[in-house]
Amino acid sequence: MRASRMMTLLLQLQVRGQASGRELARRLEVSERTVQRDVEALVAAGIPIRATRGPAGGYRLDRGYRTRLNGVGLDEAGALAFLGLAGPAEQLGLGELLEGARTKVWAGLTGAARERAGRTTERFHLDPTRWYGAPEPVPCLPDLADALWRDHRIRIRYVRDGRPVTREVDPLGLVLAAGDWYLVALRNGRRRTYRVSRMRAVELLDESAARPPGFDLAAAWAESRRALEDEPVAVEVTVRVAAAALPRLRRLVPVAGKDRVPVTATGEIVLTVPFENLGWARSALLGLGSAVEVLAPAELRTQVADELRAAAARYTPGKPGGQRPHR
Repeated sequence: MRASRMMTLLLQLQVRGQASGRELARRLEVSERTVQRDVEALVAAGIPIRATRGPAGGYRLDRGYRTRLNGVGLDEAGALAFLGLAGPAEQLGLGELLEGARTKVWAGLTGAARERAGRTTERFHLDPTRWYGAPEPVPCLPDLADALWRDHRIRIRYVRDGRPVTREVDPLGLVLAAGDWYLVALRNGRRRTYRVSRMRAVELLDESAARPPGFDLAAAWAESRRALEDEPVAVEVTVRVAAAALPRLRRLVPVAGKDRVPVTATGEIVLTVPFENLGWARSALLGLGSAVEVLAPAELRTQVADELRAAAARYTPGKPGGQRPHR
């Protein structure tokens, strides 16, 4: 443990040129006294670390010293694909491993390569989160990632049409698309796609997952996406929704079907979203209350408006039949 920490300390100095004891302590999650002892041990081992005092002081490597011991570990290598995607890495539980891998990669760069990498990070930023809201909560995502690393079959409990459903599947891969996570899996030998935000529980089973030989996740996702986009939608509902309520509405939209690009106007958004049936659309939209107005189809618009008015009358004091809500 200490050897790994000292190696990280050395790489931090190599990447940053100079760092204060407080900064190193924060990054290594130890006390400043521990940092001091580690530095003393490195100096005793022949590493030319120079300490300077004062407000601008800290530790730095002397005489252009560079270590070649910057190999990336197996766990850190698994995080390299997310070097530009810190948010998704955190969701998968790879945040600390990603930081370790990034430090080692930067430590291995020299001269023009490091300068080019620095210019790239200053000029390009990847943000996979869509507009109008924070990412959907995905508490089951780390468990799904664990099942994929272990190649184990899982039992998932998720919400479909507003009702809980349980399935046993063989996980094949996780895909982040337009800010949403999807699980690609086999169920009864057929490939299925599940929206991770709808999952309520994931249970790791003792059986190994049946993974097809030569499975290509990118190709499989492209095929699944085309199928989902071409799948006929039972009912499309056009709504006007407050921007603040859009994340809640997004969580209700099923995977199947097309979600048209929203048009903003005076703080509200008009968009058409797909539902598998009118009953589910009515139930889901009523849950958003006055934050959403149904524009079409006319039948659903009338139903939702009537029920919202009836609910308002029931809970409005001073009106016939109304009552004061419980506090």
